[in-house]
Amino acid sequence: MTSALRRLSAGGALTVALVALTACAAETGDAQPSPPPSPVASSPTAEPSAPPTEEPAPATDPTCETIIPETTVADYDSVGWSAQASPFTITGEEIPGGIECVWANFDGPASDQLHIYGWAPIDEATADEARARLQAEGWTVEDDPEGVYVTEPAETAVTTDENGYGITYFFQAGTVKIADTKQSILLIEWG
Repeated sequence: MTSALRRLSAGGALTVALVALTACAAETGDAQPSPPPSPVASSPTAEPSAPPTEEPAPATDPTCETIIPETTVADYDSVGWSAQASPFTITGEEIPGGIECVWANFDGPASDQLHIYGWAPIDEATADEARARLQAEGWTVEDDPEGVYVTEPAETAVTTDENGYGITYFFQAGTVKIADTKQSILLIEWG
């Protein structure tokens, strides 16, 4: 035999021996598992997120139906009342991002029976200016631990609550609310 043929025969014999040993080891369970392939760099995988909650996402913008309780809206609907929305204003100055709603029976005979609810975001400087304009027009300013109430003059109030308060603005950090009475401010849930 030539030396090249001997090397080929020896290499083939070695391969056959390795295959046989591997097969025997696999039958007896002595084979070591091959290591897992090295990870290949790729984009990061997303971590599993928490399961979604059942709570509905809040509306992004306030509406006449979302700034007050659903039960109040249902009560108004049951007696034929609806809402008319307009921009939120204080002494004629519009407060961006806000809404002012008048709830009444707009299909019935003319009446002074209505309710006003409104909400707007407001920064501190704008709130200070608005309160000063209202006070200059004779509105009453009352500090409260929760914020500042500003109420229309009693002599111009069409409707008042049990304590004599008519249309009232309520300023808190970052927001302002309006209602036809001070007591009705409590119904405004938005913000």
